[in-house]
Amino acid sequence: MDILQRLRAQAEQVEVFHIQSESTQVRFEANSLKASQVEEISGLAVRVVKDGRMGFAASSDVTATEKLLANALESAAYGDPTPFAFPGPQDAPDVACYDPRIAELSISRLVEIGQEIMAYLREVDPEGMVSVELRRGMERYTLRNHTGAEVAVTRTPLTIACGVDRVKGDDVLMVYDVQGATLWNEGFMAPVQRLAEKLRLAQQVVPLRAGRMPVLFSPLGAIVLGFPLMLGLSGKNVVKGVSPLAGRCGEQVFDPRLTLVDDATLPGGFGSAAYDDEGVPHQRTVLIENGVLRGFYYDLKTAARAGVPSTGNGSRGLFSQPDPAPTNLLWGAGETPLADMLAGIEEGLWVENVLGLGQGNIISGAFSNPLALGFKIEKGQIVGRVKGVSIAGNVYELLRHVSAVSRETEWVYQNFNQPYVLLEEMNVIARE
Repeated sequence: MDILQRLRAQAEQVEVFHIQSESTQVRFEANSLKASQVEEISGLAVRVVKDGRMGFAASSDVTATEKLLANALESAAYGDPTPFAFPGPQDAPDVACYDPRIAELSISRLVEIGQEIMAYLREVDPEGMVSVELRRGMERYTLRNHTGAEVAVTRTPLTIACGVDRVKGDDVLMVYDVQGATLWNEGFMAPVQRLAEKLRLAQQVVPLRAGRMPVLFSPLGAIVLGFPLMLGLSGKNVVKGVSPLAGRCGEQVFDPRLTLVDDATLPGGFGSAAYDDEGVPHQRTVLIENGVLRGFYYDLKTAARAGVPSTGNGSRGLFSQPDPAPTNLLWGAGETPLADMLAGIEEGLWVENVLGLGQGNIISGAFSNPLALGFKIEKGQIVGRVKGVSIAGNVYELLRHVSAVSRETEWVYQNFNQPYVLLEEMNVIARE
């Protein structure tokens, strides 16, 4: 008798989650190869509902089933009341998230790619310290529950991160980028080339006055706007009553230029798969449409507490229970070319990246961050890098009135596809 059958005789609901993953990493630091390693993770996690309460246990020892079952059942006596049922068998979309070209990448090939990236960036900035990290993954999980549902997901996540640090006296320059996907892309050098262009623009340091001015956020810089919004759209924060967006579905909350979609069905997306980690089919979920709040992303538990179906956003590790998490978060493209957005700025700030993302009272939408990298815009042109500059505001106020959103979008931080965003006026703090 297998685990599922044995538990079924002692609990109302049973779920068995098996994960196997293998990861190969190479890391370059300070212009040289620093480390390479291979990690393998395998384990079982069990959830049971007994007398209406959730029990959970997990182990990396897949043979220790007796202890695992006993721990799961015992923990149910002290678990949370469970308002939801594990899903039955359901069809899911066919989502491309496995690529043998990634699965078969060797350490030597990863080192070659890293060396190519490093050589390119060192040529652009011979004085900088280049760092590169590549991580190739092979992930497989299976899930079975008492309803007869059986789910198997195999993914090949690939991450390429690179950066350049340069210190000259009191001048510290940090430029970096990170990309991720589950399908191989021969154009992996494109983000590296964008980083090189940022390095070129950063060579000249220019002063910037403090005060209110137009602020143009690059896709990477716009994370400072998107991150608080992501938290506000979480079903977990909604049911906890801490999201500023709770109870506002159907309202015109933001500028009509803002559309935000969570889409795990996107071919090759870093967060793409056919099913979430609870066996719920992934889907395309419209969160904000032309500024109107349409909904939130949920796992089974938060959806049940909100009285709505799960959106297929349950995410977990081996030793943690599911929580709602975004998959591929897409900020809809606008109608304005980036060149036109720049051309209309007489004097302003380009935000490329910020320090301290996620610090402070972030869930309220408030942020206050110094810039890791920013540029001064003068008469429609980037004229140089600025130092000692910070920005502050609240995304729920700022995104009510957006001046322009670009046609161009870029993938940033693996899971986010974002445009350039122009705010007509924003408070900028600059060191004199």
